[in-house]
Order: sequence, then C-alpha cells, then structure tokens
Amino acid sequence: MELLQLFLKSIFIDNMVFATFLGMCSYLAVSKKVSTAVGLGAAVIFVMLVTVPLNYLLDQYILRPGALVWLGEEYADYDLSFLTFILFIATIATMVQLVEMIVEKFAPALYNSLGIFLPLIAVNCAILGGSLFMQQKEFANITEATVYGVGSGIGWFLAILAIGAIREKIRYSNVPPAFRGLGMTFILTGLMAIGFMSFGGMLTGGDETPAKKDVVENVAPVIEKESIIEQTIDSTAVEVVKDSVTVIAQN
Repeated sequence: MELLQLFLKSIFIDNMVFATFLGMCSYLAVSKKVSTAVGLGAAVIFVMLVTVPLNYLLDQYILRPGALVWLGEEYADYDLSFLTFILFIATIATMVQLVEMIVEKFAPALYNSLGIFLPLIAVNCAILGGSLFMQQKEFANITEATVYGVGSGIGWFLAILAIGAIREKIRYSNVPPAFRGLGMTFILTGLMAIGFMSFGGMLTGGDETPAKKDVVENVAPVIEKESIIEQTIDSTAVEVVKDSVTVIAQN
C-alpha cells in the first residue's frame, strides 16, 4: 500500500511539471503534436526508470559520507558527496545516448521529429530533479526509488501528452490573438496544475486527521483530570465554608 501511495503521489501530487515546473523547455517545445509528445514522454519514462535506481545505488554505496565502509574500515571517513552532480549526470547521459541510438534505429521518423530535444534529455532538469529528489527523500530501499522514478516519468509523460492533445485541438479554435502560441499554453498549464493539486486531498487528506479512537483516548484523560480538579476545588471550598461557620459560631 505504501508503494502504491508513493507511486500515485509521484504522478499526481509531486508531478515534475505541474508541482515543481521542471522540464518545461521540452514540455513546451515538443508538445505541438501528440505523436512527438508520446515519443519523448516514453523516452523520459525509460530514462527515469533506469537512472533513478542506478543513482540510488551510487548514492548509497559511493557518494554518501561513510558509504565506502563496505571497502573497509579505513574508508569509513571518506566523503564523495561533491561528486554527486557529476556522477548523476554521467549516468543520465549514458542512458539518454542508449535511448537515442534505439530511437534512431527503430523509429527514424520520430527521431527526426524530436530533433535536438532527444539528446537534450541528458540535461533535462526533470530527469536530474528525479535523482536529486530521490536523494533528498532518503528512500529505505531500491524498490521505493524505482517506484518513485517510474511514477515521476509517467507524471511527466501525462503532462506533455495532455498539453499536446489540447494544443492540437485549440489550433482550430478561435483563440484571441493576444493569447495565441505560448500564452495560451502557459494558461492551460496553470489550469492543469490546479487540477492536479486536487489529488493532494485524495491521497494525503486522511493522514493529518487523527483516528476517532485516538481522539477519544486523548480526550478521556483530560476530562478525567478536569473532573478531579473540580472535585478538589469543591471539597476545598466546602472545608473553607465549614471553618468560617465554626469561627463565627465560636465568636
């Protein structure tokens, strides 16, 4: 259940485009047609699927402070975290080169349509952001990192696919001249971002609300404590009144 929740959160709530606005360059440039949007989105999913788990292993066994302890106790004080960006980008560039070779071999038309933006996946901030967010979230195992990588890739794919389909439709619509082109695209992106934010209540709304049983268990001691205090105050007041009456009677 936790993996499913992580998967859905990475798609809808932590969407790379609508939540953090990463990868906007490719998102805006390649979303004029659905066919090119699907091709680039699929490439991003594959790259995220491979690079996030690989970078997780690099982070756990090489880059973190003390990660080299598996080589021996004398390496426990080594800190190679300054190599994070270099190694992460090297891993991403390697996978992007592999994707580029495959697309050029089996889908030359798509390769020509994507143009310069296919090799530019290597410097796509959404791809690097996925690995850096993975490092920040400190996942417990490689399975969680893989689920997060796939979900982030699918979220980016859904974003570029949705805007590509809408841009194909509005091409034949009577859009005011001032909003044609990127102006309408940014407006639509903002509206879709608001729509994706609504998923936050579905997936995280119940986490902040305590269970009814916990509320009862927490409130009961407070009520009991208050009743004890009230009884103590009442008994003290009665004793004070009695003492006052006794003094008056003696006088």
